[in-house]
Amino acid sequence: MEELQRGRYETPEMRADRNFNDILQELRVVLTGTQLTSGFLLAVAFQSGFGRLTSVQVVHYLVLVALAGTATLLGMTPVLVHRLHFAKRMKPDVVRVGNHFLVAALVAVSMLVAGVTGFIFEVVVSATAGIWALSLSTAAVLALWLLAWRLRAHAEPLSGPSRPAGDDTARSPGPE
Repeated sequence: MEELQRGRYETPEMRADRNFNDILQELRVVLTGTQLTSGFLLAVAFQSGFGRLTSVQVVHYLVLVALAGTATLLGMTPVLVHRLHFAKRMKPDVVRVGNHFLVAALVAVSMLVAGVTGFIFEVVVSATAGIWALSLSTAAVLALWLLAWRLRAHAEPLSGPSRPAGDDTARSPGPE
């Protein structure tokens, strides 16, 4: 078996399985939040006060509903990709594509969270409060994404366990 940069002894197939399972776990978290937010947005249209929204607020609302749908679809796509390529020995490709869709879903959910925050402030307080809430939420999202990116860029690889005597397998190139 090959030793990876993170100190694991696993075959490429084992690594792909583990990475895809990680993606699925992360999708479970993201999609749960997205479904709750989508449910909230769908329920808003059936509230008695919905008719009092201005035309601008209705447009904002519909943009958020579309964004929630987009985030949900992006989050479901890695599962679809897996189903379409199941048992075709393409797991590393499925992991790569699934990761791209997961990141896209996280971007959409981040935009959705900022947008819903701004929308609630817009409806409950005022348009100005909505703009402030949207701006601050967007700044928080960007700061957290930047922090996560910087932590990733500055992370030192973990040193792996020492190999048994006589084991001269080379380290696998590339990320986990």
